[in-house]
Amino acid sequence: MTTRSRRGAPAVKVRRSAAPRVPPRHRKRGARLERILVLSGPNLDRLGRRQPEIYGTTTLPQIHERLTVSARELGVEVICRQSNHEGQLIDWINAADDDGIAGILINPGALTHTSYALHDSLAGATQPAIEVHLTNPDAREPFRHKSCVAPACVARVSGFGADSYLLALRGLVDRLRAAR
Repeated sequence: MTTRSRRGAPAVKVRRSAAPRVPPRHRKRGARLERILVLSGPNLDRLGRRQPEIYGTTTLPQIHERLTVSARELGVEVICRQSNHEGQLIDWINAADDDGIAGILINPGALTHTSYALHDSLAGATQPAIEVHLTNPDAREPFRHKSCVAPACVARVSGFGADSYLLALRGLVDRLRAAR
């Protein structure tokens, strides 16, 4: 008996051979990956072009790609977002519970030194957050020495250029696993 499609033509059976799926080593079969929210604030979309003598030549999309690869190796998932608008960053932090986020990496950019609203949002979040900076704010201009968000974060990683994000990711994943 020949099967027919909805239009009456003989149906074609397609055999699909897929490569065996190997789950990441840190994940139980069928388990959902822990999700890490990576937020970058104002002007970080200009990395690689804006003051490369200070911030380097690595772009934010390149950092996000490196984070994605590193996250895969660690058995977690990263959701990378950037905004030049304080309110958008706050909205993403406030939605973290509903979005199933386990932890937050945040580079608030210049909002680090001025935003009590970001502090309050991070302080009200149930997820641990790590403050990230490409440069060492304490070794720069005096106005950069004060962080409004630091008291709402569990740690700060700074001064390692683009690697600051990778070091912070590893630290956050280790912290989440230790808390289990």
